[in-house]
Amino acid sequence: MSYPGYPPNNQANPTVRPANPFDARQDAEILRKAMKGFGTDEKAIINVLAHRVNAQRQEIAMHFKTMYGKDLISDLKSELGDKLEDLVVALMTPTYDYLAKELHNAMDGVGTNEETVVEIICTASNSEILNIKSAYHRLFGSDLENDLHGETSGSFRRLLVSLCQGRRSESTAVDVASAQVDAQNLLKAGELQLGTDESTFNMVLCSRSYTQLTQVFLEYHRLVGRDFEDVIKNEFSGDIESGLRAIVKSVRDKSAFFAKRLHESLAGFGTDDRALIRIVATRCEIDMVDIKNAYMSLYGKSLEADIADDTSGDYKKCLTALVVG
Repeated sequence: MSYPGYPPNNQANPTVRPANPFDARQDAEILRKAMKGFGTDEKAIINVLAHRVNAQRQEIAMHFKTMYGKDLISDLKSELGDKLEDLVVALMTPTYDYLAKELHNAMDGVGTNEETVVEIICTASNSEILNIKSAYHRLFGSDLENDLHGETSGSFRRLLVSLCQGRRSESTAVDVASAQVDAQNLLKAGELQLGTDESTFNMVLCSRSYTQLTQVFLEYHRLVGRDFEDVIKNEFSGDIESGLRAIVKSVRDKSAFFAKRLHESLAGFGTDDRALIRIVATRCEIDMVDIKNAYMSLYGKSLEADIADDTSGDYKKCLTALVVG
């Protein structure tokens, strides 16, 4: 059986690939044995779950329930604790369900975690957006776009609403003349006027394909000799700046964007385990090799080494297994 992974991507460079040969029934037996009786064999659990793709973990869970009449995630939660439990639950949750839950958590309670919203929404492809929206509605009975609209305001709200449509052009062709027009319009909407016409930036950055946007940034640089990300920094601030810069970074090098997010989660006082778990659990099946390379290039230290410095125990072992592959 083939496993397309998350998301289907011919250019994927993951650390975790489908196990082959794969026997979901045997894996279910191994996990049952690891949790049965006195004590828990965390090593056996990590050896299975950190070396299977999400689709295979879902098969294991299905066999586990069929064989033992028990829910695998519930059993794992009762046997594990602290951050290892959080990581394993993330690995066991269907990916779009997991991202939908992370967005819901980011908007739950007082205030909104805009960094999480930007990380998930502003880097997602059309198909990812639509799958996350579908999962969100199924899980929470509400519309993701409506919830984001209610939790945000101003130009940041408009950016998120635009992205939630999942209607970005996916053409790989480049129209140089159109890119030149967009660059001139962006120049007029920003640097050439007092104040900023954010709607022009919104329209171009949310609807043009990544290949077309690459050309737009090039044409802008030809016009004024300035990097487009620097333009965003000068023209915007706060959440809308973060969102637009995330789009620019995704166009140029998405792996570098996630490397920076991982570094932020590990640097400073305390570790942002939620962000660390989210990025490692989802990107290990997409582009973790590229993220590790970008991390080393940006910070002069390996991602594995920083994870080892900032985490411990079986949590560290599981993260390391996912990052190393």
